[in-house]
Amino acid sequence: MSAQRTIAREATLTGIGLHSGETVNVRFKPAQPDTGMRFVRVDLPGRPAITAHPSHLCQRMRRTALAMTVDGIDVEVHTTEHFLAACTGLGLDNLVVELDAVELPGLDGSAVEFTNCLRAAGIIEQAVARRYFDVTTPVSVSDGKSSIIALPYRDGLKITYTLDDHGGELGGAQVVEIELNEESFVSNIAPARTFCLAKEVEMLRKLGLGKGATTQNTCVYDGKRIIDNELRFPDEAARHKILDLIGDLAHATRRVNTHIIAVRTGHKENMQLVQELNRRIEQAARPKVVFDIPKILSLLPHRYPFLMVDRVIEYEPGKAIVGIKNVTINEPYFQGHFPTMPVMPGVLLLEAMAQVGAIMLMDIPENAGKIPYFMSMDKVKFRRPVYPGDQLRIEIEVIRLRQRMSACWARVLVEEQLCSEAEIRCVMMDR
Repeated sequence: MSAQRTIAREATLTGIGLHSGETVNVRFKPAQPDTGMRFVRVDLPGRPAITAHPSHLCQRMRRTALAMTVDGIDVEVHTTEHFLAACTGLGLDNLVVELDAVELPGLDGSAVEFTNCLRAAGIIEQAVARRYFDVTTPVSVSDGKSSIIALPYRDGLKITYTLDDHGGELGGAQVVEIELNEESFVSNIAPARTFCLAKEVEMLRKLGLGKGATTQNTCVYDGKRIIDNELRFPDEAARHKILDLIGDLAHATRRVNTHIIAVRTGHKENMQLVQELNRRIEQAARPKVVFDIPKILSLLPHRYPFLMVDRVIEYEPGKAIVGIKNVTINEPYFQGHFPTMPVMPGVLLLEAMAQVGAIMLMDIPENAGKIPYFMSMDKVKFRRPVYPGDQLRIEIEVIRLRQRMSACWARVLVEEQLCSEAEIRCVMMDR
């Protein structure tokens, strides 16, 4: 694994925000390992700080933004994507970024000035390993018009981006593919500038956007013509889309090894992909086994052939629990339940959900010597049959947890497809 990196000394930049039109002074400082990208608003009382993290993302048109409340003060930082793309492209993990306005500078509309500034500050390795996540199964987002998918790929980050011709405005579709490393980023992606269509300019102005945009820092397409400017690459628009995507991927909680194929996507789709990647990263970091069979047998009174839980893989005491059940053709009920087309009985799916919930209840010290009994089931639905060979993921989320009566929302999934769900209530009784 490679080491985390920061800059060797401080560096500064001054510019105008692309959307706010405000002048902003930025100071980049070295930071300790595992700091991440920490933005400090020196213009606000108490100099509040906000870290680039998916939990701080907020919806803002045409840009990526962070927002949170610190000591009663609302803190926002806008248009982080060009700067964060430069950091990712240069392999930087930890920085303190001090700025005196809400938006990072737009500069020339690309990431090249951020890149040059950070490289000039020197890049040093730190004595802590960088953490990676390997995508092992596809992760995709699509709305019918745009799509983005992350595929397994062990050799770093590879991006293939397709941009349509916007109804002829771009003079044809653009396709760009890049294997991300410092050299390829600096040469092929960092100089690509943001763009818009001439017919969009007035609309953006009315929305209060693009106050700092000019025909020099934004490629304005008027048909096949670029207004008062020249392209740096024939496919500069698609390259800038990759730049934005790299910047948005900086909000993943680990560096990701994957091949991303994107078609017509923007910040919204990028962040939806990042959120799903982070969910999988969090899931992968959890222990593979929380409760094994000996522990389950010590809690549940059920035994063969009515034990419906093989292991517990996730557990938040008093809040949620996830169990696994492997379904095999050797289950005794398959001898009589549709033997020519074996399907797991729906009532046993409910029993499996109840048993996983019971494990959480019976792990509570106050419930020692008690056992949960069904009280009611509501909103029961069966969505997909369960067959031999399926592995059930049984998810339980607590709705109410009281001394005698508890309620939970339960569902069973197979390969991320919902099979059944129900709201289950139970009452604790003495054994």
